[in-house]
Amino acid sequence: MATSKKPGKKKKSGKKKIGGKPKLLAGGNPQIAKADGDAPVRAFIAATPGWKRDVGRRLDALIVRTVPNVRKAVRWNSPFYGTEANGWFLSFHCLTKYVKVALYRGTSLHPVPPVASKNEGTRYFHVHEGEQIDVDLVAGWIRQASELPGWAGFDC
Repeated sequence: MATSKKPGKKKKSGKKKIGGKPKLLAGGNPQIAKADGDAPVRAFIAATPGWKRDVGRRLDALIVRTVPNVRKAVRWNSPFYGTEANGWFLSFHCLTKYVKVALYRGTSLHPVPPVASKNEGTRYFHVHEGEQIDVDLVAGWIRQASELPGWAGFDC
């Protein structure tokens, strides 16, 4: 018995359409393929929904102003920021009610960021909808963190 394809039905390839919007994961975090450079970070931020997109834009701009030669990458659906000399010092991730910003040497910063981590040395701060980032405080953390040996989980 011969099988025939139904007219008008196309086999799904499992690949995303070019130009299609990235899938949003839990909490509205965009699913972006791992890649190095500014372009994937910009794609992550552009795909982030609502108020979290503005938080991502502001964080990215503050990091670039504070660490002019910052390196960028996307891994595990999160943007990472680092320096060639010291490794990765910061990443952020969108959750349902806030954006979680990780500082990998956070326990060495002054003042220490407010949220503890199960990972030794890492500290977090959260940005909720409607909150303003304390630019001076966060820029200080970014500057300090970028000057310390960072996380070397993948090549910077």
